[in-house]
Amino acid sequence: MFSAATDRITTTAMTDREFARFSEFIYDTCGIKMPPVKKTMLEARLQKRLRKLGINSFKDYSEYLFSRTGTETELVHLIDVVTTNKTDFFREPAHFDYLVSQALPELMERIGAGLRKPLSIWSAGCSSGEEPYTLAMVLSEFSEQQNISFSILATDICTTVLDKARLAVYDEERIDPVPLSLRRKYLLRGKGEQKGLVRIVPQLRHRITFRRLNFMDGDFGMREPMDIIFCRNVVIYFDKTTQERLLNKFYRQLIPGGYLFMGHSETLSGLDVPFVQMASTVYRKGL
Repeated sequence: MFSAATDRITTTAMTDREFARFSEFIYDTCGIKMPPVKKTMLEARLQKRLRKLGINSFKDYSEYLFSRTGTETELVHLIDVVTTNKTDFFREPAHFDYLVSQALPELMERIGAGLRKPLSIWSAGCSSGEEPYTLAMVLSEFSEQQNISFSILATDICTTVLDKARLAVYDEERIDPVPLSLRRKYLLRGKGEQKGLVRIVPQLRHRITFRRLNFMDGDFGMREPMDIIFCRNVVIYFDKTTQERLLNKFYRQLIPGGYLFMGHSETLSGLDVPFVQMASTVYRKGL
């Protein structure tokens, strides 16, 4: 079935039947809906994977993927291919303003967040790490003025972006949204061969735990509830049924009064979930 991997391999076109099988498998595995209009996109993205494996047809690839060995080894790579990983530092900055001015003070006043245990924040769908590192900067600044400690869990289903996030190295142009004062404090500039790159300082990297997590798993495998969840621009890729199931799992994972931050293009309108809206795309669990 396989030949030596080479960029010269030409793959045959994906049939509608093959696409339907991939689409159903992707939906069942990670909840991402792949309607027929996504066929061209999926075919193009999988081409590179087929070339790397030395496979010249989607028929052979599906036979490999759905074999016992293939499912164990290839599933992660398939998910890496189909997931979209667009993110930035300080993306949707109004959320971080609300976090500092409203959510954190309210949590501290109500439950004494700085006195009981580290504040627990989850960056769900963290991509290449810009969001959790932004959170770490914001919370570090806040902790200098208030008596809190914190820990951040950052998860994604894509292993490729998690590897990048753990490394914490970014091109200089990626840090344009970071305020100058925070760049000087929390970013290390590369020299020599590393010129043009920056790395997050160790004291922030050590605040964050990265791990792979599939939202479709039975539970999130977390023993302790979360105080705050950031899950932004993720649920838009799911259908309504999957959105409701996932958001209700988030609700159960939060402490009473815990906060959920969602993306600017996402809404809970029309969904059967018990969150209370506090601001645009900011929700809270009932007390």
